[in-house]
Amino acid sequence: MTQLNPRQKEAVRYVDGPLLVLAGAGSGKTSVITRKIAWLIEHMGIPGRHIAAVTFTNKAAREMKERVGRLVDRKLTRGLIVSTFHNLGLNIIREEHPHLGYHPGFTIFDAEDAKALLQDLMIREASADAGDELSDIQMTISSWKNAMKSPQEAWSKAADEREQRIALIYKHYNEYLKAYNAVDFDDLILLPVQLFRQAPDILDKWRRKIRYMLVDEYQDTNLCQYELVRQLVAQRAAFTVVGDDDQSIYAWRGARPENLAQLKEDFPSLKIVKLEQNYRSTARILRSANTVIANNPHVFEKALWSDHTVGDEIRVVRCRNEDAEAERIATEILDQKLKKGLTFKHFAVLYRGNHQARLLEMKLQAYQIPYRISGGQSFFSRNEIKDAMSYLRLLVNPDDDAAFLRVVNVPRREIGPRTLEQLTHYARSRDVSLTRAMGDIGAAAHVSEKGLDRLRRFAHWVNRTCERLYTEDPVPVIKQMFTDIEYEEWLHQHAGTPKQAQRRMENIWYLVESIRRMLEDDRGTADEMSIGDAITRLVLRDLMEQREEEDDSDKVQLLTLHASKGLEFPHVFIMGLEEEILPHRSSIEENNIEEERRLMYVGITRARETLTLTYAAQRKQYGEKIETIPSRFLDELPEEDLRWEGTGDLDVEANQKKGKATLSALLGDLGA
Repeated sequence: MTQLNPRQKEAVRYVDGPLLVLAGAGSGKTSVITRKIAWLIEHMGIPGRHIAAVTFTNKAAREMKERVGRLVDRKLTRGLIVSTFHNLGLNIIREEHPHLGYHPGFTIFDAEDAKALLQDLMIREASADAGDELSDIQMTISSWKNAMKSPQEAWSKAADEREQRIALIYKHYNEYLKAYNAVDFDDLILLPVQLFRQAPDILDKWRRKIRYMLVDEYQDTNLCQYELVRQLVAQRAAFTVVGDDDQSIYAWRGARPENLAQLKEDFPSLKIVKLEQNYRSTARILRSANTVIANNPHVFEKALWSDHTVGDEIRVVRCRNEDAEAERIATEILDQKLKKGLTFKHFAVLYRGNHQARLLEMKLQAYQIPYRISGGQSFFSRNEIKDAMSYLRLLVNPDDDAAFLRVVNVPRREIGPRTLEQLTHYARSRDVSLTRAMGDIGAAAHVSEKGLDRLRRFAHWVNRTCERLYTEDPVPVIKQMFTDIEYEEWLHQHAGTPKQAQRRMENIWYLVESIRRMLEDDRGTADEMSIGDAITRLVLRDLMEQREEEDDSDKVQLLTLHASKGLEFPHVFIMGLEEEILPHRSSIEENNIEEERRLMYVGITRARETLTLTYAAQRKQYGEKIETIPSRFLDELPEEDLRWEGTGDLDVEANQKKGKATLSALLGDLGA
């Protein structure tokens, strides 16, 4: 889309006050944001260094930055902030860390780090039986932080004893984070908000820095993110936010579509521009999306339209059971690929929950259809691998404070937060690493005797292992290290089942085996790799893993409806259109159908050319076959745009015959 339509042009050029751009799916919102940045720099004379554009994913931020780079001379964009909310928060904390009581090199805890700390705290609080509660407690603390609720406030407003207990864990959790000189993901937004409230002079400094702000996916902001934006733009009200209340699907992580309506209250002069022309889908797909979402209440009314052709009917396929459903999707993909000369990457299969992909994977494998699952956990993000990598980093560099803090109590060595806080303060005053600080003679005057003794024993063991690593065959030394610390026993204590602990230990041995292979492959070369080089290379691979996520090879895309947001595909299948799957059972029980309907809307609007919806007439649940109820969302689709299949007498062998015929055609196509 090279030319802007009239509404897009209006959104780009309006700079006389606060602006809300209601951007429907596929309406070219990224073009509006990037063109507006160019307009602000080239026509309004605002230097790039005084403009900030924030969004929710690194991928979106990267794409935005690249597009701006193609539109504006690089010299003019120097200092331009295009980042995620969390990166903006991180930059503020980095610059203002002394005012927040942190020292340089603070660690960021991801969800797995935070979970491990919470689990340790719960065991310490004699709540070892609360393992099932762990995710719930983590979510509660996260939601409190997103709602800007302190541990004290959470305690005083607790509805019952359970909430009081979580508030106490929350308090200790924050104390440990501070002792570790660490912040968690939610702190990246919360800490700047708290700082700006307490220090108006620092807020003024950032307001002078950011003179115009643009926010993408505004419907996904939580209370804390809204407050951060409000603080930064309150003085000038020079901002553009882009959002679509129909695509707000993240309530479970604090997103508030009502933040769009709140803008009008906080900024009465707010102008609203609607982008309703869709550049992605056929008219039939858009009509279906509009008809479904019309069943939700709206603060802002809008209706997508398209210049594209009417397009194929939307197929609704009833299958005998979940096995037949997965089989049908696999054979349909092969069939359409052959008949239309398509590639596998033209197809995407969307589902409500990850568990739905298992059976589908098996069917795709059976037909030798290549696929890629988006949003799966990477090897390096697993808790046990992060522990192992931290031990290895510490062996290579004993001054790596982040690695030290991660493993000093894994497994537990009875080194409490007070001891770590004392050591941290002393290390900061001496401007040395924690490992060096504990070796100082002066440390005894600052750290308790018992605590220092335990720390030094740990440091002595690290040094001894480090010496052996460089004087002996390193792989057996690394294996011995995990035996010395009784890591497998630690895993068994913290895993839900023995099998889970065993699988995690196997991941450790796989990592060690990777090191062995790297060293062997490099043996005898002119510039032979040391064990330190091998570990550094693994750390680099860890950091680069996010980049490797972007895979453009010819594979069918499998992903949840949540993960599909922001993406588009020529041919889309949405599976499991049944009550208690889509809409999800918990949403039905909580009477929260509106978000599930938005999820359905997001799924429909991912499709460019064809859309196929499938459901199973029967499904196994807890070993028993149950009759399913087709999703209410099927009834909400416009009947004239649908083609129903499989609703008569189902031929049990029909799918298999179709599959065999398609396979024969494929083999013939390959000349087999």
